[in-house]
Amino acid sequence: MSIELLRHGDTGQRSYRGQLDDPLSVLGWQQLRSAVAGRDWDCIVSSSMRRCAEFAQELAQQRNVSLRLEPGLMEYHFGDWQGVPIETLAEQDPQGLEAFWADPVGHPPPGAETFEAFHRRTSTAIDRIAAEHAGQRVLVVTHGGVIRVLRCQAEGRSFGEMANTEVHHASLHRLDWRQAAG
Repeated sequence: MSIELLRHGDTGQRSYRGQLDDPLSVLGWQQLRSAVAGRDWDCIVSSSMRRCAEFAQELAQQRNVSLRLEPGLMEYHFGDWQGVPIETLAEQDPQGLEAFWADPVGHPPPGAETFEAFHRRTSTAIDRIAAEHAGQRVLVVTHGGVIRVLRCQAEGRSFGEMANTEVHHASLHRLDWRQAAG
């Protein structure tokens, strides 16, 4: 089986969006359409959030492939920081922001989803996708945090390295997944 993770495109927002349900910007649509040009998959699974799902619906219809929305692929919930501009966080809580960047697992934002819950939710979703689509080429449209945590797990890296994992808008990432991998 082949799983490729695609991060949603730009939304025009400059903050930790988390589970705020933003639409894509015009640029975001362009980024995603360019990213998938000339590529094929047997099916598409997408986060249920608009910035992923609306593009996934368009692509599935154009390519005549199945689409399933998977709520387990939603982005990390950033708690009190969700929707707050990063510049504001840097002014109001510079030590908290620095600690989060240095160790996102050990120093989550106040009121955020626990890392254990986030990891369990996303890995369970990918386990389900792997079981349901064995032998297929699957495109998973999701979020930066989801891609980071899944890549760290699949690559045997510490989850503390999530912040150092580059995941640009509309970037594709091959995932070598071992089902029920911890």
